[in-house]
Parts: sequence; structure tokens; C-alpha cells
Amino acid sequence: MRSDTSWRTPDFRALFTATVFNQLGTNIGYVAIPLIAVSALNAGPGQVGVLATLTTVSFLLIGLPAGAWVDRMRHRRVLITADLTRAALFTSVPVLWALDALTIEYLYVMVLLNGCATVFLEVGSQTILPQLVGHDGLVRANASVISIMAFGNVAGRGAGGGLVQLLGAPVAVVCTAASYLASALRLTGIRASGEPAPPDPGRPVRLGAQIAEGVRHVFGDRELRALVLTGALINLGVQIVNTMLPVLFVREIDLSAGVLGLFWAGGGVGLFLGSRFARPIAGRLGFGRSLGIVGLCLAPAGLLVPLVDQGPWLWVAGAGWLLATFKTGMDNVLGVSLRQALTPAPLLGRMNATFRFLLTGAHAVGAALSGLIGELVSVRAALWTGGVVLSLAFLPVFLSPVRARREMPRQPEAEPVRRPA
Repeated sequence: MRSDTSWRTPDFRALFTATVFNQLGTNIGYVAIPLIAVSALNAGPGQVGVLATLTTVSFLLIGLPAGAWVDRMRHRRVLITADLTRAALFTSVPVLWALDALTIEYLYVMVLLNGCATVFLEVGSQTILPQLVGHDGLVRANASVISIMAFGNVAGRGAGGGLVQLLGAPVAVVCTAASYLASALRLTGIRASGEPAPPDPGRPVRLGAQIAEGVRHVFGDRELRALVLTGALINLGVQIVNTMLPVLFVREIDLSAGVLGLFWAGGGVGLFLGSRFARPIAGRLGFGRSLGIVGLCLAPAGLLVPLVDQGPWLWVAGAGWLLATFKTGMDNVLGVSLRQALTPAPLLGRMNATFRFLLTGAHAVGAALSGLIGELVSVRAALWTGGVVLSLAFLPVFLSPVRARREMPRQPEAEPVRRPA
């Protein structure tokens, strides 16, 4: 039975707890893996860019078919399998480190395979959530999930920087693997399996047709199209900046891994605050104005991030990062809830996959672009490119019908199944 209050639903509590473990491990690994590449394997800006690109390029490779596959499978099984796969992959890194056999090429392969598992985990999580909490609990549930993701950025990246500095990168990677294993175990507590959409008995199921249906749904709706374009621009700018930060901190401005972790943690604080204030701000301004007008006000903050340096400029850039991520936290809660509410249940997996394909694909493009600019021009030039993209990311939503929306719509019913004559 669905409840208006998501916290009364045991299945949602299980998913939420698993997300806590998941985000802690992911954010520790986010700090540890590039620092292993830079400090232990002597990776240059181009290699760091390749590593960051391979971390998310799987969304471009399998993101769209993954949505169609998830719509055909039991979602709980997908989530558990993905977490177990990621735990095994991260366990292999300290083992090879201990055997003095770890190479940058192996890290490339490991993060690529980890990214493939992450595709299924993220698409599956966003697809099963509406089934667990219902329409009335959707915004509250998304706010809770995205808040803990933001908190993971604070605790996980801060802990990751500290663990790497105090105990070494292998210990940090072991913590990531253990967190993924704990997440998989907690997901077994979800009683609802997340049933796949029933097939149309009047026609064979074709993967290409299913993928195209999801893409048409997203790009054929002006609001969904604006949401996905703004999200992709945000992720592009964020990844261009984040890819070069380890190189800048460690090699150019001589700051420690711990300081880098704290800088990233500041962004997590912004995400957390944005996700917590999303509902009350939307209640006062309306759904659409919160997404559009707040973006216009906070957009210039992205131009402060490339000023990062020692001394006061570290604080100035940190403030810009916090404000930029505050807007991202708001967008995540309101945008994810809106797109789930605008999509019929049988299309949720493909809609989420189309969004993840573009949003996380933007991470891959941003990482590659950052590495290219950092290698051919300078690290600072890469940071300024990312800052400019962040400052312009609000425009698609601001110029779309989303800006006029007052409330979240009811989820549309699926079209009736057409049976052969």
C-alpha cells in the first residue's frame, strides 16, 4: 500500500538506507581514484581527463538501451546486482596495489565497468521510487534521497580526502567496496520487486522501438526537453571544473588532498541546502518560478569558481561553488519530481534512461573536454570554460513553459494497449 508519507513505507526506508551507503562509497571513491592516478601512477592532465571520461562514458554507450532493459526486468534485482558488481570491481584495486600490479590502464577498465553497473543502478533507483511512495510522496521522497546524496558529497568527499591523506588511497578504496556491499545487503529488505511493464500482446517487443519511444517522450514534451537541456549543461560545467581540480590543487597551487576533499565537501553542503529548501521555496514561488528565477539569480556564482587559489581566493571560489551547487540541489528535487510526474509508469525506465544518457553523458563529454583544454591550453582555461557553462545553464528552463508552472501535475495514465483486430 502506498502512503502519502514516504517515511511510513518500509520499502522506501530500505532504499533510502541503501542510498546512504551507496553515496558514502561513491564519494570516497570520487576522491581516491583520481588521486591514485595523479600521485601514485604519475598521470598527467590528459590521462586524468581520460579517467574521468571513462567513469561516465558508459551512460553514452548503454544508457538508452539500459532504460528499455530496466523496463523489462524486476527493479530490485537490477539494483542488488549492480551494487555487488561495483563492490567486486573496487575490491580489485587494493589487491592489485598490494601486488604492485596496478596500472593506469587497469584503472581505465575498472571505472568503465563500474560506470556500466552505475547506469543500471541509477536508472533502476529512479524507476522504482514512484512505485514505492506514490504520487503524493514523490517530492518528499526525492528531497530525502537527493539530500542524502548531497550529504554524501560532504561526508564522503571529506572522508575520502582525509583517508587518502592519513591512511593512503587503498584504504579509501576498500571503504568504497564495503559501502557498496552494505548497500546491496540493505536492498534485499525491499519487499516490492519493482514489476516490469507488461508487454503489449499485439506486437513483438523491439528494443529499438522501445528506446525511440522513450526519446520521443522526452524531446516531444517542451517541459521535459527544457529540464534535460538545463541538467546536461549543469553537468557539463561541473565536470569540466571537477576533472581539473585534483591537478590544480596537487600540482599548481600546492594544496593537500584534504583541502581538495573539503572544497568538494563545500559543494555537497550547497547540494544539501538546495535539496532541503526546494519544497518550501517551491511552495512560496511555485514549481516553475523556483526552477527559473532562482537560476537567474544564482547563475553568476559559477564565474567565481575558476578564481580558486591559495588564501582568500580559496574562500571566494568555495562560496561560488556552494551557491552553484545550491541551485543544482533545488533542480534535482523539483526537476526529478516533475519529470517523474509527467511520465506514464510504463515509460519511467526509458524516460529516466534518456535523462541519464544526456545528463551523465554530459559528464563524459565534460571530462574529455576538460582534459583536452588542460593538456593543450592550461588547467585554468579549463576551469574558466566550466565556469562560463555553469553560468548559462539555467537558460533552457528559464525560457520554457516550466517557468510558468505552479504545481506538480498528476502522473498521466498509460495509453491503452492496442490489440490486433
